[in-house]
Amino acid sequence: MNRSDKLVEIVGVENFSDDPKALETYAKDFSLQPAGVPDYAVKPKDTQEVQKVIQFASEHSLPVVPVSSWVHFYGATIPKKGGIILDLTRMNRIFEVDELNRRVRMEAGVTWEQITSHLAKKGFRVMMPLLPHPLRSVVTDHLEREVITNTVYDYGEPLQAMEVVWPTGEIFRTGSASVTGYPDSPSKGANPSGPGLDFYRFLQAAQGTMGVITWANLKTEYLTQKDKMLLAPVKDLSQVMELLYRILRIRIGQECLLLNNTDLAAIMAEDKSKDFTKLRASLPPWTLILVISGHHRRPEGKIKYEEATLNEIIKNEFPEISFSDNLPGLPGSGKKLLSMLRQPWPKEVSYWKNRYKGGCHSLFFITKPAMAPKFVKKIEEIAAKHGYPISDLGGYIQPIEHNRACHIEFNLFYDPTSRPEMERVRNLSSEAAKALLKEGALFTRPYGELAKLVYDRANGYAVTLKRVKKIFDPKNIMNPGNLCF
Repeated sequence: MNRSDKLVEIVGVENFSDDPKALETYAKDFSLQPAGVPDYAVKPKDTQEVQKVIQFASEHSLPVVPVSSWVHFYGATIPKKGGIILDLTRMNRIFEVDELNRRVRMEAGVTWEQITSHLAKKGFRVMMPLLPHPLRSVVTDHLEREVITNTVYDYGEPLQAMEVVWPTGEIFRTGSASVTGYPDSPSKGANPSGPGLDFYRFLQAAQGTMGVITWANLKTEYLTQKDKMLLAPVKDLSQVMELLYRILRIRIGQECLLLNNTDLAAIMAEDKSKDFTKLRASLPPWTLILVISGHHRRPEGKIKYEEATLNEIIKNEFPEISFSDNLPGLPGSGKKLLSMLRQPWPKEVSYWKNRYKGGCHSLFFITKPAMAPKFVKKIEEIAAKHGYPISDLGGYIQPIEHNRACHIEFNLFYDPTSRPEMERVRNLSSEAAKALLKEGALFTRPYGELAKLVYDRANGYAVTLKRVKKIFDPKNIMNPGNLCF
């Protein structure tokens, strides 16, 4: 029996493909990474079929690239060495919503559109990154440590216990899902660590190089009962960072983020072709977005005392900063933006990062909030050097865990039909990454060529990772060519 026949035997003829035209759909994503075509694509329906595919691949030393949705941005699911695409989009069941432990268990193929709608009917939500693509995998975003817009420490690790198929074909459950009797055990899989090692740490940000996650538990939270959107124009980033140090540590606010005028215009423009340029020109350089929320217990009182404390701090310490309910000249924009922050991006509208020019390359890292102005200045200098208009540079600053740190993201918009534009963004990003790394940027999720740059500077760490990889994936079949593998 040849390889194709064996894979058909595992997943069924309708869930297997080796047709060149069908395989081309897996060869590229939204990134600038070069294309790579797999030899086969399979769509398993459950963990057992995933296990059989992995065991077959291990026996024949075939690379396996897990894909959980049709939406990818960083090149991590582009096959570097051919092999098998393990397409998990059929595995999109939501197994249970555990209201008592505020937990939901779902398969890897569940999308943001699907989970948001499902949980809302029960009065719950999951913490989400900024406007995720509606067709992107929820589990993948949390595995990849996409930063959530909520700064509260309690939500800093939404991912809980999960099931993984190791590259050897063994099935393993992490954390409290590994105990006898799960899922009917008392813990219900709500604890991501123990007993024993915190195995889930091996899997986060591993880009499918350590195993295949089939399902995971995620934290849920009740839908808020009352919200107040506050927006402040920002010209001095240093000053607003001092404000955030002051208010977030005393737990004022839920969602809190900063967007520059280019990113905010891409999000808020009603009609990109007609409104974007005018809206961008009317917006301040940066806008601070702060949401004060009340939950089930005395929501009005909670909002009242948080707002009173905020106003007192502003009056006594930051009189130059002024909050309002809406963006300047845009009545109703605050309410609209609040609704958008709690939902994935609408499916019927071109994704916000692709609205302006059709393509977007994002460069992101973690740093101290006080260093944000320096990094903004540095990227603007490098953009100007490459002839990239500073006005086209998107900026997003996300405080993390009460402003203990922050995620900074620069969005480089380009026309994907223009080779010169693509090459300019590629060169700009390469130089910027080196310069930002030298200035202290912490690239915790290095993709593509950035990975080599990061791991060359952390040789001891890379050596340790390779040792761990050798233990769990002795034949190096899982998504080879990513990270330092």
